[in-house]
Amino acid sequence: MGNAAASLKRDIVRIERLYRYPVKGLTAEALEETQVEPGRAIPWDRAFALAQGDSLFDPEHPGWRPKTEFMCLRVNARVAALRSSFDPASGMLLILAPDAARLHENALSVEGRERIGAWLTAYLGAEARGAPRFHHIASHSFGDQKRPVVSLINLASLADYEAKIGARRHKRRFRANVWFDGAAPMSEREWVGRELLVGSARLCVTRTTTRCPATEVNPLTAERDADPVAELKHLYGHADLGIHAEVVEAGRIAAGDAIELLS
Repeated sequence: MGNAAASLKRDIVRIERLYRYPVKGLTAEALEETQVEPGRAIPWDRAFALAQGDSLFDPEHPGWRPKTEFMCLRVNARVAALRSSFDPASGMLLILAPDAARLHENALSVEGRERIGAWLTAYLGAEARGAPRFHHIASHSFGDQKRPVVSLINLASLADYEAKIGARRHKRRFRANVWFDGAAPMSEREWVGRELLVGSARLCVTRTTTRCPATEVNPLTAERDADPVAELKHLYGHADLGIHAEVVEAGRIAAGDAIELLS
């Protein structure tokens, strides 16, 4: 039995937290449960994005584009100070700024998206490039990966990293969909190429999550106050924290569900 399988046999591995991020770069929303479909991200995860005016994203032929073509934490640290929430039933998106300015618009209507785009462009100020546009394309996810994925992070890996660096690194820096507990620190790196039963859904782990400068941004202060990429490389010889997995069989995923590494 390999180390990865052994780490899952010793203890029950369970989902501790489940999140979606409706607007690329903005607030995480906690979920109790969700239903996933093959080849798709978690519903409403990265469903909206502000494309910078120089972006090559084409809404008529939507395809993956690099995160730097959009409003994102890697480039726009100040958006970490915004707080947002999205209601799929009504389509209403609420965004609150630190100065108490607020926006409440229907993100599923053309007119609403135009007003959201204008509000975010004004907030970005000099960081806005050209004439940004706020997009939503049904069935399209504005994820960082070329294929829609679910991102998972082992809480034990984060705890080991924090203990070794001697400082807190808030979970929200790393923007995972699933936080799980019960596996040995960094053992999830050995799951690449394997399949997982997550709740009743089946996922295939495609790669480790190599961290980028977006993690420098403190989600509590919107300041760049740490360098997790350099810290991880110094501690472990790589900049990985977490894994990406593609959904291969539909199912329900909920907080508290077990995660099983399949043969």
